[in-house]
Amino acid sequence: MTAFDDRRDAFEKQFAHDEELRFKATARRNKLFGLWVADRLGKTGADAEAYAKSVVLADFEEAGDADVLRKVRQDLEGAGKPADEAELRTRLLELTERAITEIKEGR
Repeated sequence: MTAFDDRRDAFEKQFAHDEELRFKATARRNKLFGLWVADRLGKTGADAEAYAKSVVLADFEEAGDADVLRKVRQDLEGAGKPADEAELRTRLLELTERAITEIKEGR
């Protein structure tokens, strides 16, 4: 192998690693977000965990956060506990930072 091949392989491995961490952080963020919303909906224990899982799964509908935000907003409105878009986006951003920190710390 040449030095160029070694560098390319290292770059590809780093890219794959970064993508894996990004996926884990997003999934963790969505779970934390789901638990936060579950609390607002009055869900606890297994019901809260099941709801959080449904939020994680909602993220696979389309790229970006719109699918998660749409699900959560509809669920809150359906329960008579609406939240505005800015509040939800702010909370999602806060939980993104928390999830990244937790992943980096190995939690």
